[in-house]
Amino acid sequence: MTLPVQTVVGIDVGGVGKGFHAVALRDGVFKTRHSTQSAEIVAWCVDQEAKIIAVDAPSGWSQSGPSREAEKNLRIAGEKIHCFSTPTKDRVHAHTKGFYDWVFNGKKLYQELISHSYPLFDGENRPGPLCFETFPHAIVCAIEGRVVKAKPKTLTRRAVLRKLDYDDSCLPNIDFVDAALCAIAAEKFRHGRVTRFGRQDEGFIVIPAIADFR
Repeated sequence: MTLPVQTVVGIDVGGVGKGFHAVALRDGVFKTRHSTQSAEIVAWCVDQEAKIIAVDAPSGWSQSGPSREAEKNLRIAGEKIHCFSTPTKDRVHAHTKGFYDWVFNGKKLYQELISHSYPLFDGENRPGPLCFETFPHAIVCAIEGRVVKAKPKTLTRRAVLRKLDYDDSCLPNIDFVDAALCAIAAEKFRHGRVTRFGRQDEGFIVIPAIADFR
């Protein structure tokens, strides 16, 4: 069954100074927005009438140990995809050098999304509106059907967008490129063509299904 055209959004999360880079995807066309304020980004998503929102930031904490189940099990074709490890909440709060500032910024974004009727994906398939966590490098690996080198990031990720016939000329930097990849994951989620990793109490990482690109 062909779904009606709808808008989805991908968001790349940075620290307080860097902020949020968002890309809306509708009918194959990208539209961009940047802000250092989570409330402004979410208001923009609402204005775009976004159905599904994919976010590049941890959606939960490890319940024990230095990383979450989703990060441990993130794989393509049986090969592990290396990614950021999210420790327990207590360990993050004990870290004083600001390394995890972007994670806390992501938490603010998720809270803002939830308060605007975009509940966080809990493992149950539903049509939305909702938000979920994803990871641009893993999206690229899913599209390629194998684990690829993360660098050079800009060249590799732009090449993937062009391979899928997206016009990346409106994406001036890697943050918008990553947000665009997240938007593609959101579009695949809308069609039920994704793979998830993780568990509800730590959060799920969702990426496109490999079979869609073979």
